[in-house]
Amino acid sequence: MPLAFLMPDLFPHFSLPATLWLPLAAVAGVLLDRLLGEVRHAHPLVAFGQYADALERLLNAGGWRQAKGFLAWALAVLPLTALAAWGKRYDIYGWLTEVLLLYFALGGRSLAEHAERVGKDLAADNLPAAREHVGWIVSRDTSALDEEGVAKACIESALENGNDAIFGALFWFILFGGAGALFFRLANTLDAMWGYKNPRFLHFGRAAARIDDAINYFPARLTALSYALCGQTRRALTCWRQQAPHWESPNAGPVMSAGAGSLGLSLGGAAIYHGQREERPVLGQGQCANRHDIPRALKLVRHSLSLWLLLYLAGGLACA
Repeated sequence: MPLAFLMPDLFPHFSLPATLWLPLAAVAGVLLDRLLGEVRHAHPLVAFGQYADALERLLNAGGWRQAKGFLAWALAVLPLTALAAWGKRYDIYGWLTEVLLLYFALGGRSLAEHAERVGKDLAADNLPAAREHVGWIVSRDTSALDEEGVAKACIESALENGNDAIFGALFWFILFGGAGALFFRLANTLDAMWGYKNPRFLHFGRAAARIDDAINYFPARLTALSYALCGQTRRALTCWRQQAPHWESPNAGPVMSAGAGSLGLSLGGAAIYHGQREERPVLGQGQCANRHDIPRALKLVRHSLSLWLLLYLAGGLACA
């Protein structure tokens, strides 16, 4: 289906193959995220979070909590995903809808802004502000971190959330369009809300955590591979192979070990979570992290995103 058929008034004498329809929508969605960032007011995910909270309050009580958790997950994610898939159109309005669905599913600019703020705090020798701001993007206790600890936490978050905020949504968009990106973002949001191993969510949130692990399996490994290809490839692949199996998260391990190796940094190690010191494996190989490495990590994420988009466009052209 040529693009002139989709948009006859805009392109009366210009035609593009149908296989470029979604790749161009992906580029447009990424550009919107880069230019506008996340919606500041009335973001759709805020309303979704309120709906998910209501479901959790209703169902997370009494027995059968694991089954109720899966039911809550299905009620939260599947109707909206089905609606997006059912409403798919092959015209200019459908194309714009695909762009907007991907845009709402991405958080690349927000991730970069948070990390850059931490870097600016460190550059200004404002360690208390850096601790506070890095605490917005990590779950560890940041109150006693030194400059190296803050930089390390920030870089780890940038690498891991590169997958969660960008590449995971893009992977599912490539497979299923806007409905796929929406599905990923909603499922990932529920994992962030319910996927805790505390008394409240140990059973109720198990489905959300397991499903998020499953749908992130391939995106995480493609993210790790792209990190490796866009930096010190051999070191990144070695770190991935040797270190990722020892990391608690099956998806964060490949992403962060490959990213750390690609940057030539040593990340991981001990950290404080909920007042308890947790001994984590070392990730990567090389120098200790400092504030100058935060822009390098963000640059690695950007280059990896460019690689994904170029390959997606090239695939569309090759299939034309």
